Amino acid sequence: MRRRPVGLRRRRWSELGERRRQTIFLLPGLLTTGNLLCGFYAIVLTLDGHHEWAALSLFVAMVMDSLDGKVARLTRTTTQFGVEFDSLADVVSFGVAPGLLLYSWALAPLGRVGAGAAFLYVICGALRLARFNVLTGITDRRYFIGLPIPGAAGTVASMVWFFGRVEFGRAELFVIACATYLLAFLMVSNIRYYSFKEPALARRHAFGVLLVVVLAVLIVAAHPQLFLFLAFTAYAVSGPVRRVLLRRREPAPPRVLREATPGASPGREAG
Repeated sequence: MRRRPVGLRRRRWSELGERRRQTIFLLPGLLTTGNLLCGFYAIVLTLDGHHEWAALSLFVAMVMDSLDGKVARLTRTTTQFGVEFDSLADVVSFGVAPGLLLYSWALAPLGRVGAGAAFLYVICGALRLARFNVLTGITDRRYFIGLPIPGAAGTVASMVWFFGRVEFGRAELFVIACATYLLAFLMVSNIRYYSFKEPALARRHAFGVLLVVVLAVLIVAAHPQLFLFLAFTAYAVSGPVRRVLLRRREPAPPRVLREATPGASPGREAG
């Protein structure tokens, strides 16, 4: 039986290794594409009047969004292209889709007030993502500056899923509009939100974290609509409550809008 030359075997192994690296490199992009697909599908479901299914699609998009960054870091395939692609997908999935869902589900009878609330949510979500990209790496990783846009989208989706097809009165519709304005304000505010990105905390309190996760899974399995609504609402209000309870003033975040410096490319903010 003839044996293959050593050089040929090495070349084959090298080709297999290169294909494996290319496949791993594609994983974060595929997850981001799945996030974008779920956001687009949520828009389609909203236009068809299936608001609760659209809310579920947003939850799936959140799972995809949380996985793509973790996979990119674990496989060391983080790129600037991936960061920009992820932000564009988030604008659709957690900005446009929830804004349209809110308008179709409850805000449409309010006319311009409802349309203005939905549009304000979308534009504040886009501004929140732009500011996050600028401040990444220069702020405390333990906290987000402003309500994260997936958290705002989760609040919207959980509210739609919890209340379902309820006939709201005029007063309730204005409450929902005010809640939409509040979410938009929280996204672009300087209020800090805990990011849950402190692995040392999980190591120090491993048993407590495991117990909380198990209880959360049990509660979600028993009453998913109620638990998700309470969880996302509690996170949305945790920032202002923390600001009130914290009796010392926190330092202001770095400025993200500055005058263009000489030599900067036109149409872009310097720094």
